[in-house]
Amino acid sequence: MLNLKTIIEDSDFTFENKLVSIVAMRDCSKIEIGGLSVGPFEEGQEYKVRFWIAKELERTGIARVRDEELLDTVRLYKIQWTERVQSVMQITSLSEDFYPKLRRYIRRLKKDALRDPDRMREYERARRWAQDILNCRLKKIIALASSSKLTNQFIGNLTIEERWLYEQLRKMIEEWRSNILKVKNE
Repeated sequence: MLNLKTIIEDSDFTFENKLVSIVAMRDCSKIEIGGLSVGPFEEGQEYKVRFWIAKELERTGIARVRDEELLDTVRLYKIQWTERVQSVMQITSLSEDFYPKLRRYIRRLKKDALRDPDRMREYERARRWAQDILNCRLKKIIALASSSKLTNQFIGNLTIEERWLYEQLRKMIEEWRSNILKVKNE
């Protein structure tokens, strides 16, 4: 059985190697990044590259990752709002890469806030919303794990990290239930 750290590392690795859309910010001939050849790139054109390559191209000003590939304040707020208004037996379907995106988004906001104190409020607000999403989803996962009603749709809406948590809780709760009332013959 994989532990949570491994699940998170695998999720991050998968995300880093996921193909994402970028837009070239300038013309660039073929270049080598991390032992791989990419390009050539023509300004204004869209390309698909692995996320880690996209971040390097973005860092050097060659390209930018398309906005829809990333998490932002508006998307985070919509997810937070939706999770809050749903009942405990409803859970929003999130993309499998939600948590890797969330970790990177929060990390980027924190870095920006350290460079520019005016950005601290945005970082703190996003961090609160992220924590609220985690708390709402955790309550729903606990409710599902302790419920005798099992819905495949509910489980299908969980991310890989959440499915791991659900499975661990479900096993613990089932073991607890089966042993709590056992009476030993003396």
